[in-house]
Amino acid sequence: MAKINGNEIRPGYVIEHDGGLWVAVRTNTVKPGKGGAYNQVELKNLINGTKLNERFRSAETVEQIRLDLKDFSFLYEQEDALVFMDTQSYEQLELNKDFVGDRAAFLQDGMMVTVQLYEERPIGISLPDYVTLTITEADPVVKGQTAASSYKPAVLENGIRVLVPPFIGAGERIIVDTNEITYVRRAD
Repeated sequence: MAKINGNEIRPGYVIEHDGGLWVAVRTNTVKPGKGGAYNQVELKNLINGTKLNERFRSAETVEQIRLDLKDFSFLYEQEDALVFMDTQSYEQLELNKDFVGDRAAFLQDGMMVTVQLYEERPIGISLPDYVTLTITEADPVVKGQTAASSYKPAVLENGIRVLVPPFIGAGERIIVDTNEITYVRRAD
């Protein structure tokens, strides 16, 4: 663990604060007219997902945590658990579905994910930023709605609903952003 000044915190840094592990989501350096500058940091707890806004002055020091990153391959889903395999040691890792959250619906057989470990304990998971999925249902286009850019709802093969442009229909494959759960473009 390394100590860093409060003004050195950047998005993506993992720090120990108030007895918990937090990842910096957003940072903003504020220089008020009176008083010293500070770093306004939006933090997200890695264990329970709660958010916190905190001010760090440059004189304050915090512990920056180094996480181990390991690549795993998604194997299968069983009841409330998701099973992954370490691609180096072939050991299996079982994680609760709640650990992955809503993005568990994007997992596909053999998909490579990165698991963040702290002291050999999983504390986070990163899916690929984009996945290719097939649309199972798409509403028909209503004439007269094309003057402005309009999107229509569509249901993907995994049951997730996204908004797509009017020219996209059922049966087509699209690329979806797994972080924002939004349509990116038509797949080749």
